[in-house]
Amino acid sequence: NEDRKDQEVLDHLNAENAYTKTVTGHLESLRTKLYDEMLGFVQETDYTSPKKRGDYVYYTRTIAGKSYKVHCRAPLSSLPSSEPISWDGLASSPILLGEEVILDENLLAEGHSYCSVGSCKPSPSQKFLAYTLDNTGGETYTLYVKNLETGEILETLKGEIDSSVVWGADDNNLFYNIMDESHRPYQFYHHKVGQPITSDSKLFEENDELFWLGCGKSQDGSYIFIESGSKETTEVNYIDLMDESITVKCVAARRPKTLYDVEHRLGKWVITTNHGGLPNMKLVECAAEPDCESNWVDVVDEEGKPLFSGDYVKTLDTVLPLKGHVVAYGREGGIPRVWVAKFNESGKVESFQRLEFEEEAYDVGGGGNLEFDTDDVLISYDSLVTPLQSIKVNLDDLSNRQIIKKKNVPGYDPTKYACARQTVLSRDGSTEIPISIVWNKDLKKPEGEPQHLHLYGYGSYGACMDCYFSPSRLPLLDRGLVYVIAHVRGGGEMGRQWYEEPNGAKYMCKKNTFNDFVDVARYLQDNKMTAPDIMSTEGRSAGGLLIGASVNQAPELFKVAIFGVPFVDVVATMVDATIPLTCVEWEEWGNPNEEKYFQYMSEYSPTNNVRQGGAYPSCLLTGGLHDPRVQFWEPAKMAAELRHQMDSEKSGDICLKMDMTAGHFSASDRYKYYRELAFDWAFVLDKLGLV
Repeated sequence: NEDRKDQEVLDHLNAENAYTKTVTGHLESLRTKLYDEMLGFVQETDYTSPKKRGDYVYYTRTIAGKSYKVHCRAPLSSLPSSEPISWDGLASSPILLGEEVILDENLLAEGHSYCSVGSCKPSPSQKFLAYTLDNTGGETYTLYVKNLETGEILETLKGEIDSSVVWGADDNNLFYNIMDESHRPYQFYHHKVGQPITSDSKLFEENDELFWLGCGKSQDGSYIFIESGSKETTEVNYIDLMDESITVKCVAARRPKTLYDVEHRLGKWVITTNHGGLPNMKLVECAAEPDCESNWVDVVDEEGKPLFSGDYVKTLDTVLPLKGHVVAYGREGGIPRVWVAKFNESGKVESFQRLEFEEEAYDVGGGGNLEFDTDDVLISYDSLVTPLQSIKVNLDDLSNRQIIKKKNVPGYDPTKYACARQTVLSRDGSTEIPISIVWNKDLKKPEGEPQHLHLYGYGSYGACMDCYFSPSRLPLLDRGLVYVIAHVRGGGEMGRQWYEEPNGAKYMCKKNTFNDFVDVARYLQDNKMTAPDIMSTEGRSAGGLLIGASVNQAPELFKVAIFGVPFVDVVATMVDATIPLTCVEWEEWGNPNEEKYFQYMSEYSPTNNVRQGGAYPSCLLTGGLHDPRVQFWEPAKMAAELRHQMDSEKSGDICLKMDMTAGHFSASDRYKYYRELAFDWAFVLDKLGLV
């Protein structure tokens, strides 16, 4: 039964929750202790780095005891030009003089068990605010327009609206997407502020079920882009906001297996694309005109060499076009990178440099830059041992950097922790799998003496699991657990070739993801870094598929496994096009209505491959009743299949924990989120004997 309102279904899920509560009841005090420790590493009253937009700077605040963010702004004139912001740390004190609250998510959450703001966009004049709100976790949003001068809600637009909203050239025009019955954004609408939603005009419709609509505005505010994207093909349409007719035109017609993304700078399209079958994205430009694909030319340096050629060395992800520069974000050597191209007045590249950092492995990206005419940008930087920093970089002198804000982690001493990066040879004898490791130096055992270890992975969609700082990881490290991230194929850590066929991990080579993960686990044990009875593992969503397939392949390697909202019933889900978001996934996993994909999926789909009579580790499976991405029955079915097939005397506990109020992204309430995490960590520590 797939009906989440059916009483028999609800009774079953409630019985599963009751069983899990009984099995884990003795861990209540440990959960409380872990929660207190995690919260102890969080500065509960805090703020994010202010970002310039016109005459204001925008930022969010968190207040101790309050679960959600408060969106604020202050006059640009109140922002110090060179010194850090001086704030006394009190919730009652403004971060900057003239601070005003534009949206308090805590008020939006009142009377609801879930609250997620999708978009929060000031209007061009900055007198109004458009925001989208989901109060169920089902990722269907209501669109509101608020008058920031009076606080009045002017508009409430209900329907199958997704999270995105874009203002036009002025305060009178809004644009948004509508979803179909399978929860796929497919229609793009124009709304005139003050008019009923029934008079809104549909400007574009995407009828191909493999494609998903997205919308956004160019950095300079001149264009709105409507992107139709599948996993392998994109087509970008646009609206010139200087043209009052609001006409939709196409940048370049879709071509199979050709991805491209568009920005605008000084009359030219700035485009990233893999056109021509390139392994990675190259950077091209041309005049900002429709149907321009034949005019694309490489953006080259002062010597005539392409800045990004789409080769195997450098991966280009996104670009930030500014008046005098283009900032590029991508990867090289498996590490996130930032490059800056400076342009002269004739539009030619004058210099091209990469930002360098001292640590061996780190995470770096854009810091939320809202201006076009600027010579500095904010970047965010952190690592496994360095808390998040917001750094202002002068684009004319990359050595001129100012740390605008360091994330304060109370009680954290970075000298107590160490991290390393190394590679593991996969079973194919040629692929080197990167792994990142972090530990507490005081609790590290001598080399050759196995230690408790937690192995984490994801490995799908070309997504990268980078070396970010996590204060909620510290309670594990402080109990002597070594934390390892396996950067397995299927992710994009080593470029798109790490993800795509023939040597990546999608379609008919998806098993590389699971093989890599198992190979890393075996390496860690063969090299005496850990042992089967003191090793745990974890993954979420498609990472839950990774854990399911890996545990089925080698259950003897793990003592305990966390399956977070796991995609584990691959064949049954992918074969049923009526399940939300299924069709768009066919270009990731394959369409099992074709025999070759059905057969291949059947060989790794976790629910189809539980070992009869197998000795399995203790498993905690979590889910959200309102999850539109991984349906609630997947973890429920996997739990039942494990119990039915495994040797119950030789296996650990199988527990299902279903959140009856949340969706795919767990608790929206930050305090509830930490309690959920404490539940998971307590389960792991208990099974590893670290209680």
